[in-house]
Amino acid sequence: MPLRNEPDRWGAVPQFLHWLIVLLILVQGAIGLVMVDLPRRPSVFAIYNLHKSLGLTILALVILRLAWRLYDRRPVPLPMPRWQRRAAEAMHAALYVLLFAVPLSGWLFDSSTGLRPLYWWGQVRMPSLTGGGLSEAWQHRLATLHETLFWLLIGLAGLHVAAALKHHVIDRNDTLRRMLPRRRR
Repeated sequence: MPLRNEPDRWGAVPQFLHWLIVLLILVQGAIGLVMVDLPRRPSVFAIYNLHKSLGLTILALVILRLAWRLYDRRPVPLPMPRWQRRAAEAMHAALYVLLFAVPLSGWLFDSSTGLRPLYWWGQVRMPSLTGGGLSEAWQHRLATLHETLFWLLIGLAGLHVAAALKHHVIDRNDTLRRMLPRRRR
């Protein structure tokens, strides 16, 4: 399979990045939902650090995916009603915004506590986005923002999946197949 996009399908690079980001978001969401119920003690810091590092990794992969999308031509759009094309474009734009906003809001929340430096995979010290600790009220607002953006992302991703399945099952077009690896014949 070619790395770059073809006129009728997405290439290996965007497919790989798409599905890797999907997988990491599922793992990240599960970790995030579980970790908020864990007791706050040193033995669970590793889970919080894993969550933070995965979030930064997702952010880096989304930046890479967007850069690739700007670099490589997109496949020729499939015929569909204008309203569906506009809805798909709006959906993709909103997904990209949320794929940036969720990890950035988490980084902002982490920075707001001022408790300890943020290290990406324990190796790269990330700068504080707030310059130090903020009040507990601001920390609460930022935590709420992060959680709200996560649920918005999950909701939009669910609509994205539903639309892809609608195109595949009902419309019987290649919208979904174009993002799946080709089967060998």
